[in-house]
Amino acid sequence: MTRVGRTASPPSKPVLIFDGDCNFCRRWISRWRESTADRVEYIPLQDPSIASRFPELPRAQCEQSVQLVDTDGAIYSAAEAVFRSLACAPRHRWSLWLYQRLPGVSPVTESFYRFVAKHRTGFSFFTRMLWGQHVEQPSHFLTRWLFLRLLGLAYLFAFLSLWTQVDGLIGSHGITPAAHLMDMARAWAQEHTSWDAHWQMPTLCWFSASDSFLHALCAGGTMLSLLVIFGIAPAPSLALLWLFYLSLSVVSDVFLGYQWDALLLETGLLAIFFAPLQLGPGLKQETPPSRIMLWLLRWLLFRLMFASGVVKLATHDPTWRNFTALTFHYETQPLPTWIAWYANQLPLWFQKFSCAVMFAIELGTPFLIFTPRRLRFIAAGAITFLMLCIALTGNYCFFNLLTIALCALLLDDAALRRFIPSRWRDRRANPGRLRWPAWITAPLAVVVMSVTTMTLAGAFQESISWPAPMVELYGVLSTTRSFNGYGLFASMTTTRPEIIIEGSNDAKTWLPYEFKYKPGDVMHRPQFVEPFQPRLDWQMWFEALRVGNARPSQWFLSFCEKLLQGQPEVLALLKTNPFPNSPPRYIRATVYDYHFTNFAQRHETGAWWRRTFIAPYYPVLSLRTGPPDN
Repeated sequence: MTRVGRTASPPSKPVLIFDGDCNFCRRWISRWRESTADRVEYIPLQDPSIASRFPELPRAQCEQSVQLVDTDGAIYSAAEAVFRSLACAPRHRWSLWLYQRLPGVSPVTESFYRFVAKHRTGFSFFTRMLWGQHVEQPSHFLTRWLFLRLLGLAYLFAFLSLWTQVDGLIGSHGITPAAHLMDMARAWAQEHTSWDAHWQMPTLCWFSASDSFLHALCAGGTMLSLLVIFGIAPAPSLALLWLFYLSLSVVSDVFLGYQWDALLLETGLLAIFFAPLQLGPGLKQETPPSRIMLWLLRWLLFRLMFASGVVKLATHDPTWRNFTALTFHYETQPLPTWIAWYANQLPLWFQKFSCAVMFAIELGTPFLIFTPRRLRFIAAGAITFLMLCIALTGNYCFFNLLTIALCALLLDDAALRRFIPSRWRDRRANPGRLRWPAWITAPLAVVVMSVTTMTLAGAFQESISWPAPMVELYGVLSTTRSFNGYGLFASMTTTRPEIIIEGSNDAKTWLPYEFKYKPGDVMHRPQFVEPFQPRLDWQMWFEALRVGNARPSQWFLSFCEKLLQGQPEVLALLKTNPFPNSPPRYIRATVYDYHFTNFAQRHETGAWWRRTFIAPYYPVLSLRTGPPDN
C-alpha cells in the first residue's frame, strides 16, 4: 500500500495531482479524465490553489509521483493513486481489485511506476510514436460509418452479380435448379422432424423456390444494400441482408460456396450488432458502437489473414516453403487479369521477394491489430496494400473490398477526421438512444470466440480434442455458414488444366463454346471483371482440378445437358453460342494445359496464352442413345 498521509480538509470527490509540465503525464491524464468523467478532479501541481487546499501535502512529494487525495482525506501515491482514480470509472474497477487482491501485482506495478517516472522523456517519445497525438480513448462513429457503407457496397455487388446469373445457375431451367433441391429437402423433412430439416437448410426458399422468388431475394438484397449505404435502418437492413444471402447460399449448391461468400455472411452477422439501431441516417442520432462487436470484427480480420498464412505452411507445400509459389500463381489462379500476365514475367528474385512480403503481411501484421493505434494503422495499410495487389492481378469479386472494409475498423475517428468535410468533424452521437444491450452482445461474443477458436486452430492441420460441448455448438451453428475457417490457396496449383467444351452435329466438326471470362481462345486478353463474379467461369476452374482424379461433377454433367437442350438461361452465361439456330446433337469436353506466353511469343503471335492438348475429359455426350454417327 502507498498511502502516504491524510489531509485535514477532504475534497468532495477524489483529486489527482500530476505534473502539468510533463508531456507524458498530460497525455495519459487526458485519457484517464475521459474514462472517469467528472468523478475525479485533475489538478496540475503547478496550480497555486494546491498549497491552500492541501497544506499537508509537500510539493516535493507531488513532484516525485502523482498524488490522489480521496474523499476521506487519505492520500495515495504512485501506482495505487493511478488505480484508485481509474476505479472511479465502473468499468475500470477490476484494476484496483487486482492491485489489492492478487499477490505480486502491487510490488510489480509500483516498481514499474518508479521506472517510468525516472524515464518519462523516453516513455513520452514512445507514447507519441505508438499513439500519436491522440492518447485519449478513441471513438469509432466515423469508423463505423465507413465500414457499414463498404459492407453495403460488398452486399450490393454480391446481390447484383448473382441476380444477373440466377436463372442460368439455379433457376427452374438452370444448371442446378433450386426448386429440385427444395423438393428433395421436403422429402427428407417428411422422414425427420420439421425443425431438423429447417435448421439443416436455413433458407426462405422453404416458402418458394420459384424463379420469381429467387429474383425477389436478389432484388430485395439489392434494395437493402442501398438502404445500408444511405444509412437508413442499418441494423434491420443488415439482418435481412444476412437472411437473404444465407437463403440463396443454401440453395445455390456449389455456386455460392466460396470463402468470400462465407466471409460476407460472417461479417454481415456481426455487423448487425455493430450497427446503430436508429431508423434514419445521421451521426447525431447514433449511439456509440459496441466495443465488444468492434473487437469481434477485428478478431475476424485477424483470423482471415493469419489463417491464410498458416495454412500455406501447414500443408507443407514446397512452392510456399521455398517462396516460388508466385511463379505459378499468376497464370494458374482462376481468373487472372491482364496485369497478371505482366506480373508473371517478373524475375524469380522478385517473385520470391513478393512471396516473402506476403507472408510477412499474413503472418505478422495480424498481431498488430490488437496493439496501440499507430501500429494498428500499419496493419490496416499493409493488409489493404496486399488486397489491392491481389485485386490488380486476379478477379476475386468482392473479397478484396470486404477485407478492406474490415481494415477500416482498425482506424478511429481522429484518423478519419482529416479526410472528411469540416462540418462533420465535431458531430457527437446521442448516447441516450436505443443501443444493443450487453446481455446480447456479451453472450454472442462468448459463442463466437468458442467456435472460431476451433476453426482457427484447424488452419494448423493438427488434430485437437476439443470439449464435446464446443464441438456440438459448432455442429449446431455451422449450418448458418457464419462461423468459418479461412485459408486461400493452401496448396499452390502449379499447372492450369482448362476444360474446353465443344458441340457438333455430326461428331466430326466441333465448335467451341466460349466463356465470358475464363481462358479459352488463346488470343483473348484476360479481363477485369471484379467486383462482379461470373460463378460458372469460377466453377469451371474447380472442375478442371478434378481432371485425372475423379469423374465429372454432377453439376458439370447437368451443364452439358442444358447445352444439348439449348436452354437460353444457361446459354446466357456464356460469351458465344456456336449453335444459334438449334442446339447441337453432341457435346464433348477436352482438357488443355494452359500457360501464359512470354514477351517474345506474344510479340510474334499476339497470343496471351499457349496451350497443349492433354486428353478428353468425358466421352461424347448426346441426348440420343447409341454412339455418334460416323
